[in-house]
Amino acid sequence: MVERQLTFADLAKAGDMIFGDGYRTKKSEHGMPGLPILRVAEVHDGVIRPDFTDYVSDAYRGAMGVKVSRWGDIVLTTKGTVGRVAIIPVGSPEFVYSPQVCFFRVAEGARLESKYLYYWFKGSEFWSQAGSRKSQTDMADYLNLSDIRSLSITVPDRLQQQAVVEVVGALDDKIAINERIAATYERLLKLQVDRMGLEADPDPVTAASVTEFVQFNPKVAKPSSEAVYVDMAALSVNRAGISAWARREPKGGTRFVNGDTLLARITPCLENGKTGYVDFMENGEIGVGSTEFIVMRSVQGVPPEFSYFLARSKRFREHAIRNMVGSSGRQRVAAVDAANFYISRPDEKLLAEFGEVASNFFAHVRSLDRESRTLAALRDSLLPQLMSGKLRVRDAEKIVEGAV
Repeated sequence: MVERQLTFADLAKAGDMIFGDGYRTKKSEHGMPGLPILRVAEVHDGVIRPDFTDYVSDAYRGAMGVKVSRWGDIVLTTKGTVGRVAIIPVGSPEFVYSPQVCFFRVAEGARLESKYLYYWFKGSEFWSQAGSRKSQTDMADYLNLSDIRSLSITVPDRLQQQAVVEVVGALDDKIAINERIAATYERLLKLQVDRMGLEADPDPVTAASVTEFVQFNPKVAKPSSEAVYVDMAALSVNRAGISAWARREPKGGTRFVNGDTLLARITPCLENGKTGYVDFMENGEIGVGSTEFIVMRSVQGVPPEFSYFLARSKRFREHAIRNMVGSSGRQRVAAVDAANFYISRPDEKLLAEFGEVASNFFAHVRSLDRESRTLAALRDSLLPQLMSGKLRVRDAEKIVEGAV
């Protein structure tokens, strides 16, 4: 196996890739229509979760130049929480990068495989160098462009790079399949909800208050010890699953239990669709979340998943958005105003059928999510061994085959 030791400056000079930090926008350049700014907090390990908070006007597109995203770009956070890395997926909307992230755009036919570089950023060769460089400032952790240029990467031949990517990528592919299954389930359940008339304007004579079916911010006891904590970044704009959580001392915020739905109540998160369904905790466990959540809980006798699909419904979201108040850019809807909503009374038989199907689908998705977390942990354990050569590709292939 032929290996070369190259710096990022070498790779850029040879035309193998371009890289840079983001666009330093002025407040006067913000506006719509325009490109959303991709910020550090929106780059997670392996995935982009945009908030679409601020936009740079299209009038400045020329000035943004190469700092506008392209499909396949690798994005690395370089200030604050250094080292989170993701790939701009095919089909993603365009972004303009903020100065706190670096982008890497590998040229076609380069000596370096783009996906290999992505995985390299997760490995020990990168972290051993980043650790010494980011500690050179007494401010927040920071990697500047000079630091990036000086990074040295071991570049094996392309066949070896492709083999590593194929092995580790098989785990990521299975995780992606699980995501697609979950998304399909949600689409099927949405069709059942539509049959109940949730999206139709109700007859004023027979309309039912949504509070007959869903509680808003129900009272929950304060946890007595360290509790699950969910922040806004963990909510998806199109999926029920909550991607990540931490544990911390309960110091305020919304409180919830399994079966509750978390709805973002603040702009732009409400408009963007940030919503999540809680089903990952132990039975009886109490979680704590952002103060910018509204907790929605189906009343007894109503399927718990109903509250989630209500929160996702177009009519309800439009109602919530119309009732936002506050200064421009920081508007919120109060739970009491969100609850002032009427729906067509669901047919009892259709509601029961929905509940049975939703329960089975969501149970399967829980198992898929657990599997995905296990696969991600395996990927992260194999990666440094493959990159360093301590683990042969053929041995890693056997391990991965047993997992997928």
